[in-house]
Amino acid sequence: MDLIAAVTAQGGVARSVSLQAAGFSKHQVAQAVARGQLTRAHRVWVAVPGADPLLVAAARDGVVLTCVTQARRLGLWVLSESEPHVAAKPNAGGIRAEGARVHWARPLLSRHPDALVDPVENVLATVARCLPFEQALAIWDSALRRRLVERASLERLPLPPSARRVLAQANPFADSGLESFVPPRLRWLNLPILSQAWIAGRPVDFLIGDRLVLQIDGGHHVGAQRRADIAHDATLMLLGYHVIRVDYVDVVENWHRVQEIIQRAVAQGLHRAR
Repeated sequence: MDLIAAVTAQGGVARSVSLQAAGFSKHQVAQAVARGQLTRAHRVWVAVPGADPLLVAAARDGVVLTCVTQARRLGLWVLSESEPHVAAKPNAGGIRAEGARVHWARPLLSRHPDALVDPVENVLATVARCLPFEQALAIWDSALRRRLVERASLERLPLPPSARRVLAQANPFADSGLESFVPPRLRWLNLPILSQAWIAGRPVDFLIGDRLVLQIDGGHHVGAQRRADIAHDATLMLLGYHVIRVDYVDVVENWHRVQEIIQRAVAQGLHRAR
């Protein structure tokens, strides 16, 4: 493997000392920089042209990407991200990560000197400290659903109280981040709430009690998917279920209206088998 391929294999940004340990001399690295094949992100880091700007910035600033920023990069469900989130060593000095939110807490897993991104366990713990509970829960559910981490492994870690609270309610069967918001919001009803219950040949997002179904439409509920959903709703109603269907805006911005509908449906006994 040549020098440029070696840097590319490390995500496009690499430490010079690690490249030397792999057999590339300081002269080779300097020559690649002189030819424009590499750039210096920092005195001890080099990058290929066009490397991920977030990784280059992390190398320059002496931090790692974490929290919602790395969660998004991992493909986890993130409601919003207004600025990059990075982590620094608790005792680090001289950190100037302009325009970024810096997290200083001691990590669960030690960070390798070559790492520019946090391990997923550190990401989840930081998310639990940083975000409102529901948003953190959605990211944890997403990580469990995608099998990026196992619940049993998380339980053995020295999690901070905020992370323990999220783990206690994390659900790997939630089909989307929006579904993670629902159980905590409806717990006050003191009713069984089953996510991804299989009824009439298809899963429903939530079964409340015996007969009340809550369906949450994401952006993909259009065209053939929408027609299939409507047909399934009709089948459910013929079987004696009552269906409430809402969308992203309802859950994120108008939850009080959704809650009022569910509250009235329960008051009328629509959640009970007859």
